[in-house]
Amino acid sequence: MTLLSARALALTLGQPLFSDLSFTLAAGDRLGLVAANGRGKTALLRCLAGSIDPTAGDITRARGLQTAFVPQNLPPDLAPLPLRQAVATGLADPSEEWRVDIALDDLAIPQALRDQPLATLSGGWQRSVLLARAAVGDPDLYLLDEPTNHLDLARIGHLQRWLETLPRQTAVIVTSHDRAFLDNVTSRSLFLRETASRLFALPFTAARAALHEADAADDRRFRNDLAKADQLRRQAAKLKNIGINSGSDLLTLKTRQLGDRAARIEAAARPAHRETGAGTIRLEGTASHARALLTLEDAAIATPDGRLLFRTGRKWIVPGDRVVLLGANGSGKTRLIKAVLAAARTGEASLRVAPSAAIGHSDQLLRQVPTEVTPFDLVSRLGPGDAQTRSALAAAGLRPEAQTRPAGQLSGGQRARLALLMLRLQRPNLYLLDEPTNHLDLEGQEMLEAELCRQEAACLLVSHDRAFLRATATRFWQISRGQLTEVDSPEPFLAAELGGG
Repeated sequence: MTLLSARALALTLGQPLFSDLSFTLAAGDRLGLVAANGRGKTALLRCLAGSIDPTAGDITRARGLQTAFVPQNLPPDLAPLPLRQAVATGLADPSEEWRVDIALDDLAIPQALRDQPLATLSGGWQRSVLLARAAVGDPDLYLLDEPTNHLDLARIGHLQRWLETLPRQTAVIVTSHDRAFLDNVTSRSLFLRETASRLFALPFTAARAALHEADAADDRRFRNDLAKADQLRRQAAKLKNIGINSGSDLLTLKTRQLGDRAARIEAAARPAHRETGAGTIRLEGTASHARALLTLEDAAIATPDGRLLFRTGRKWIVPGDRVVLLGANGSGKTRLIKAVLAAARTGEASLRVAPSAAIGHSDQLLRQVPTEVTPFDLVSRLGPGDAQTRSALAAAGLRPEAQTRPAGQLSGGQRARLALLMLRLQRPNLYLLDEPTNHLDLEGQEMLEAELCRQEAACLLVSHDRAFLRATATRFWQISRGQLTEVDSPEPFLAAELGGG
């Protein structure tokens, strides 16, 4: 049964986002929607939800189709409401309030949170509440916009299982920059492009390989068409010379026919798609001759009120080590990074930072990017002249008009790229990165991976992005039972977190 059909959709919001987009969605489909930041994924979901109209084209919905759009961010009108009341706003019939607790139980939202105002909850719990609010309406189609943002591994695992237990006929369209999540929950992939979007009946990784093959085939076809047209024009030129010398009208006609044929081939030829990136990510480091940039001498890592979380034992990070911290939410991963930052200032003996260590820190909430300061001012403070600052910001994906607005007006992806540009200009040799892929699109994640590996950078990393940590890390430290221990592989921890709900 077809739930929804899009025909020749186009949307322009300030700039063209997509055009001539056609696809159908059947009951039970699990479709991943993939594109770089700012390329129209959220806008397409809103078109499908009926909250905005496409610039061109038609959307046909099955009679009585119930659609639930789950946004990335908490709507302001829900923020002051108690959790349970906010979920109840998703009910079509207020007398069915019993559905609220069922949805909250299904999404494992603790009883202790259910009467708290949404504004006081973490971003991860807010996302779970928005899902529950959608679920109480028992929709036929979920439109999920970045549902894994702010979720730890246990919550991502629970979300994956929740999606698996939806009724067989319920369809889902999901946007996400989490590659492992897309592989686990989707069976079809739509790569959204300004022109010539592509749909594959495959999950993300396999679909992306098929996309690259299709683009390569298009490129070969384009080159072959141009070569064929060029060959026809050369043949026409030879016949023209012969026709002029012989005065043959037949050869003159043949020359014109060959030229017309070449022109038709050139007019029909289409170059392969060339993705224009949302901005370049580059890193530059400072050399260090220290044998160990960071040495842990059985440091005690505690909460701000002094409660011991774990002891580190004796460990070190040398140039080229990319260490990922593994641990449940609240186990102290971010506290360790903050302790290293403090030790660099105070000379703490149990957390020794080498004198030649130049630390580059990225906070998961991007607090190093003050919202009231402009990107131009933030970058120019780090040394470049005006022209170099403008050029560096443009390369990072910030257009001239965005460079002089407060950073708080940037998108999450733009702020993340700005933070990484600032990091590059500091030229660190020891990176402390707390969830650095938050807000980065797939292209940005892969560029960051490549830069960290290319530099043989020394890093202490916290990440819930399975694909990122697998591609980047050379070592793994796990927080468990009050101790920090080195493990050979992250897979047992990942499996336990994802399966443990």
